Amino acid sequence: MSSSAHHKEIAARQGPVPIAIVTVSDTRTPETDTNAAYLREQILSAGHQVVAYRIIKDEVEQVNDVLEELVNGPARVILFNGGTGISPRDRTYDALSRKLEKVLPGFGELFRMLSYQQVGAAAMLSRATAGVYRNKVIVSTPGSPDAVRLAWEKLIAPELSHLAWEVIR
Repeated sequence: MSSSAHHKEIAARQGPVPIAIVTVSDTRTPETDTNAAYLREQILSAGHQVVAYRIIKDEVEQVNDVLEELVNGPARVILFNGGTGISPRDRTYDALSRKLEKVLPGFGELFRMLSYQQVGAAAMLSRATAGVYRNKVIVSTPGSPDAVRLAWEKLIAPELSHLAWEVIR
């Protein structure tokens, strides 16, 4: 068995992963936040836990504040969605990238590669990223429902337990 396969096997035995969901949007409400509804359903059906949920505006201060709040809580993985583009309002990447202590460049690379298959060259406009901050896994994806679904199904869900375990072992 490879080292990675062995680590995944150990991680799977660690139990449910506590996860926080953060939607970054100037317009969504808890009632209209389809991304959080989708993620919550997927997380719970996979046997994990949603331990926090926030909707914030795409302001650097709000991103920083919610990040600091959530890394001090029980979540081992924090999923941000929204604010990863290049418009003047998209500030989530800027705030998070300054905080990440270890960046997982492969996440953004793979996300853009998979996204390219769906949206073509527009995939290069995404600044999806992931990394580690204070022993928590931070993942930041675009806010479109298709992007959230793609990131969850192809990248996050298959490695979730492994990611959560690696940062605490």
